[in-house]
Amino acid sequence: MQAGQNVLVNGAAGGVGTLAVQVAKSYGADVTGVCSAGNVEMVRALGADRVIDYADYAQEDFTRSGRHYDLIFDLIANHPLSAYRRTLSRKGRCVTAGGSTGRGMVRALARSMTASVWSRFSSQAFVGCLAKSSQADLTVIHDLMTDGKVTPVIDKRYSLSEVPAAIRYLEQGSARGKVVVTMSNRRGTP
Repeated sequence: MQAGQNVLVNGAAGGVGTLAVQVAKSYGADVTGVCSAGNVEMVRALGADRVIDYADYAQEDFTRSGRHYDLIFDLIANHPLSAYRRTLSRKGRCVTAGGSTGRGMVRALARSMTASVWSRFSSQAFVGCLAKSSQADLTVIHDLMTDGKVTPVIDKRYSLSEVPAAIRYLEQGSARGKVVVTMSNRRGTP
């Protein structure tokens, strides 16, 4: 990522999206965040230059706006790859992250294979992303947080005994930022 690039974060209000918006801004990108109406102000407060309410696509569908992005970070896979393809700049990159379960795994696999083929025959790149920690990446995030450029958004906190409730909440798909499970010591303090 470079200063001045146009970046779109699709799913900008979730746990990864809130961080992605802030990291992109810290690198000097022009950021567009896509989220629900209830999260527009939060995503704007995180630094997004533009925020699109995904429920309002009749008015503003980013895949048909004519605007092109150097990087699309897709966290919810609610558009076909062909829509992202027409929205990417000539040498743009679409990074998809997130997981599916059940039948969604078959769709995710088919999507991944399509992306791989398109990337071979185009100047645009379509890549999947799985989290893999590295010392260097953690150092970058640490430095961004220490410098005040990235602040984690925490939606809810659950105790270890409340993990089933935390999972049910996450499955609803409406978490704003991260959901945290705290572990207490013997005295009951985190």
